[in-house]
Amino acid sequence: MKRKIMFIASFLMIVIFAANLYSQDWPQFRGPSRDSKATGFKAPASWPEKLELQWRDTVGTGDASPVLVGEKIYLHTRQGGDEVILCLDASTGKEVWKESYASASSTGPSASHPGPRSTPAVASGKIVTFGVTGILSCLDAGTGKVVWRKENPTNAVPSFFTGMSPLIVDNVCIVHVGAKDNGQVLALDLNTGNEKWKWSGDGPAYASPSLMRIEGQKHIIVQTEKNLMALNFSDGKLLWQVPAIPIQRFYNCVSPYIDGNKIYYTGQGTGTKALEVVKQGSNFSTKELWSTAEVGAKWNTPVLINGFLYGFTDLRKIYSLNAANGQTGWIDAATSSDFATIVDCGSVIIGFPSTGYLIVMKPDPKAYTEIAKYKVSETPVYAFPVISGNTIYVKDAETLMMYKID
Repeated sequence: MKRKIMFIASFLMIVIFAANLYSQDWPQFRGPSRDSKATGFKAPASWPEKLELQWRDTVGTGDASPVLVGEKIYLHTRQGGDEVILCLDASTGKEVWKESYASASSTGPSASHPGPRSTPAVASGKIVTFGVTGILSCLDAGTGKVVWRKENPTNAVPSFFTGMSPLIVDNVCIVHVGAKDNGQVLALDLNTGNEKWKWSGDGPAYASPSLMRIEGQKHIIVQTEKNLMALNFSDGKLLWQVPAIPIQRFYNCVSPYIDGNKIYYTGQGTGTKALEVVKQGSNFSTKELWSTAEVGAKWNTPVLINGFLYGFTDLRKIYSLNAANGQTGWIDAATSSDFATIVDCGSVIIGFPSTGYLIVMKPDPKAYTEIAKYKVSETPVYAFPVISGNTIYVKDAETLMMYKID
């Protein structure tokens, strides 16, 4: 009897550990809802002096964030002359499957970032990737078998190559493809790759589309190279658009943050703006709520917590902004990086600038309060950390690492 009780206890411990390890899927760019929220994270009573590295694997070059679904973590990288899609066991880092295809790398000013930048999307047993030269692929997420692939024979890419991450909604893959002043937003059947609809107009920016649910409808919010716009998910028709023209040395790299019928957007070099989407009869329009020139970002989409936006400015400083009126809460004096990601972990915020430091801070609208800071990479980082429970995956220049916070 005692042996049986010990066996049951051991089994339950394994189940609890597994549930904790895979408590949060991160299946696409900026997380499950594209709002950079990581649920299931529990801040330790006392933060450790350092994070414990569980494993490290060399996976290839690239700035695309890893994605996590169940017990598998997926990456899109570059190895030699190929772009590679990898599936690894999330607990051990061991390779489950690998699929590769020949692809040119970026050239010119972008040559220092030759690998994919677009984060894969996983849904309905499929994984969709978008290569640095515009090759769009859909694979079986369980086996790595190619379901469909669309080449880019005309090499139509933005000036600095691709940066848009695919979106999957109701078994439809949404992508913004093309080149400067000549882009197409495509809605493709996830199972076949067949086109359901196409919108043509502005070229793609380096931001990524998101889904807005409003008045019982689904709208695709797209930051193009010079406009912010909404397309009807059902047919691709343009619902509204507002100018979002970047000034010199800015290129619309920031994906907008959507909160109900409100949108917060930045990245043009002119600060941050908030607008509200309203329905008038059968049509939709926008109303600007506020605009501030004091705080803006170049790369980083903020997070929204209890009515305040938190992020990294284009002057490389962490900030807090009142989402109701655009008034600055605070701007920290320390200089960090203008390229950074930030994740809402509930009781804490985790910022991750390209310097390789994980910065843990309180979501405090009154003052910047740093809780802990950890060096987790010796090379620059341009990908989101994947936070699942108290496990953190970090993709740097060429490796994927798994850390634990106990």
